[in-house]
Amino acid sequence: MTDVNPKVQCRVRVTRGEDIAVGPGKMELLAAIRDVGSISGAARRMQMSYRRAWLLVETMNSCFQHPLVVTATGGRAGGGAHLTPEGEKVLEGYTAMMREIDEIAERYLASLLGSSPLTPVPPESSSGSE
Repeated sequence: MTDVNPKVQCRVRVTRGEDIAVGPGKMELLAAIRDVGSISGAARRMQMSYRRAWLLVETMNSCFQHPLVVTATGGRAGGGAHLTPEGEKVLEGYTAMMREIDEIAERYLASLLGSSPLTPVPPESSSGSE
């Protein structure tokens, strides 16, 4: 069966100079940190290295006037990380913005493709490429 139902996939990034301050991957990381309470746990959930996750957090924190994530060192009480109130606001705001952008894009999709529809995606061949 061929897929003829196009899907809108908007990806918004906010930059500060050369750095990406906010984007879909960073927001996924913020949500994971919020959910699991640590950068290492969030990294495992997202199947990325701890170093990569740490660098993304450092970039986000350096791009904003106030940090989005704060960490506590390990020890008897354990370490961890959590979102600051600013981090919660950025995550909530980005999520709301993306929901609205996707809704707007879906509305325009019908008129965009009305006179020039997409061709169906060909079914995958079981024999591989020829």
